[in-house]
Amino acid sequence: MTKEKEKNTIFPIDGITISSVEAEIRKKNELDLSLVSISEGSTVSGVFTTSKTRSPVIDMSEKNILSSSPKYLIINSGNANAGLGKIGQKDVNEYCEYLSKKTDTDINKICPFSTGVIGERLSVKNIIDKIPLLIDKLDQNGWDNFSKSIMTTDTFHKIVSKKINISNTDIFVTGVAKGSGMIMPNMATMLSFVATNLNIDKKDLDHILTSINEDTYNAISVDGDMSTNDSSILIATGKSRLNYIDLNSKDKDIFITNLKNIYKELSMKIIKDGEGATKTISIHIKKTKSKEYAREIGMSIANSPLVKTAFFAEDPNWGRIFAAIGNSKIDDKKLENFDLFIGDQLILKDGQISEDYDESKAKSIMMEGNVEIIVNINNGNEEFTVLTTDLSHKYIEINASYRS
Repeated sequence: MTKEKEKNTIFPIDGITISSVEAEIRKKNELDLSLVSISEGSTVSGVFTTSKTRSPVIDMSEKNILSSSPKYLIINSGNANAGLGKIGQKDVNEYCEYLSKKTDTDINKICPFSTGVIGERLSVKNIIDKIPLLIDKLDQNGWDNFSKSIMTTDTFHKIVSKKINISNTDIFVTGVAKGSGMIMPNMATMLSFVATNLNIDKKDLDHILTSINEDTYNAISVDGDMSTNDSSILIATGKSRLNYIDLNSKDKDIFITNLKNIYKELSMKIIKDGEGATKTISIHIKKTKSKEYAREIGMSIANSPLVKTAFFAEDPNWGRIFAAIGNSKIDDKKLENFDLFIGDQLILKDGQISEDYDESKAKSIMMEGNVEIIVNINNGNEEFTVLTTDLSHKYIEINASYRS
């Protein structure tokens, strides 16, 4: 897909300072190490990968977010610090202990994050050598460089920022994310860091993040692979005079809608940056008996290599979508009476080929950069939308040369 250019205002979040430096973990002359400082009184929530081979940075960050309110996040790109056993744990402990001493902060209030190559040892020395500089450079306006520092195979940095007026008070939300390949989350995705100045208690923040995550990051797939390091972090600094718990239902809805839109925008940026992708595919599963039921069908279509390559080839071989629906992990023994559309082209009606189906029109729809698949299951009133990409020769090229 084409590279994006950021033109919108990036609002700093009162209570958050950030610094980013070149530590030569990823490549020379590229930002690859960041420090986020969080003010006292903030609340932090996180959801993490469910991978059985996850990095020790995930274990440490999850534990610290559950047990305390973190003061620092330290994030590196270029190396996942995964697949290394006790050595990986030793390394993360070493640089977190150093940061703890330099900032006079309990190590339980430090959360590390890593992204990059799996199975190669992280250069702890490079990180430790840069920590004093990171501390000195902390600044409210560090979001843009932060978004660049967490990139790996990304072709553009991903950042979204909004100002929301609630009860005549400006509430700010700013977020960054990284992701291009190995995108098929389960309870979290890639790396994402979002912050607001609204005051939100831990219970509400956890609920908000989990709920929004399910409809955004958990609804995208580039290649069907879940990372060892997926993390999604939401921070509320409480520097605004407004407290979420005191808002009326209308104002709460305004905030949640805007926050969710930030996650949706970041999700769409990740999909548009899918490794080698030439198309964005929106899969709408409708009229189902539950939301999770719809999600299962949508993900089955999104993760099918045959469906994805058909869209790259612009070949309306709808049988591949039909087969992917049948392969979904739903409890029905048989699905028969569903409707299938590519764009506005009705292919199946109540399980039968539509008399109005025109393959040439379906092909022309598949030639567009943004394509919709719509499936009406016709057994309920729930729905779910999944975002994915096609699968091109470029995807293989990128991943075949990832470490070179």
